[in-house]
Amino acid sequence: MLILKTKHFRILFLLILILSTSCKEKQSKKSELVKDEPKSEWTPIFNGKDLSGWTMKINGYPLAENFGNTFRVEDGILSIRYDQYGPELGERFGALFYDKELSNYRLKVEYRFVGETASGAPEWGYRDSGVQIHTQPPNTVQLNQRFPICLEYNLHGGNGTDDRPLGAICGIGTFVEIDGAKSTSFCNPAKVARTFHGDQWVTVEIDVRDGIMKHFVNGEEIMNYSNPTYDPENEFAKELIKDGDLTVDSGYISFQSNSHPIDFRKIELLEY
Repeated sequence: MLILKTKHFRILFLLILILSTSCKEKQSKKSELVKDEPKSEWTPIFNGKDLSGWTMKINGYPLAENFGNTFRVEDGILSIRYDQYGPELGERFGALFYDKELSNYRLKVEYRFVGETASGAPEWGYRDSGVQIHTQPPNTVQLNQRFPICLEYNLHGGNGTDDRPLGAICGIGTFVEIDGAKSTSFCNPAKVARTFHGDQWVTVEIDVRDGIMKHFVNGEEIMNYSNPTYDPENEFAKELIKDGDLTVDSGYISFQSNSHPIDFRKIELLEY
């Protein structure tokens, strides 16, 4: 009888030990998952009222000079306009920078093209703009620098007839790897071609995590690339290279002012 009870006790002890170990393993796995979760929820980084937290740089003008009221807030929308530029846009391209350097995050933006291309704009400027990531610090952009060094999610708008896919990755003073191989092309088209005509709102997202970038449009992944590096031959990029390290692993978010009016709203950030 005593032997039987001892056996039962041993079996019960083993069961408790197994359950305890299983719970610890589950808790450990849960903790690992928690580490991978974002540090915060989606955070709006545009307040819908003014340009607080943002700084502009337009080619040929000092940092923070908003020539021609290019960047403005109207009815809760961040608008980029050229109606005060006169008959020639020239090369007065610009960018609006979010005032925080970032490394791992997800950006979500709603945009739409509106109106007509600015007078004197380049041919490629029709319904063309961009959301730029890993952009150089705004205070390092030279007075006469057409575009900041960055990675650009190229935004295209359709003309009502032809395909003009958005989502290409354009490297301004930078290179990226596509399918594990370094590409020296200025722009690499999205693998999934999507064109949006008219003035409809479109949602784009960029996921940046540990050297891997992914482009999304309306929730669909259309492009991915990795391991961005500076182009040492670019006159502006080479000024950003420290101790021979070409790696680009952080930077600023910026929006292009290219030549076609564009609106942005619901600009949100999720940091990892």
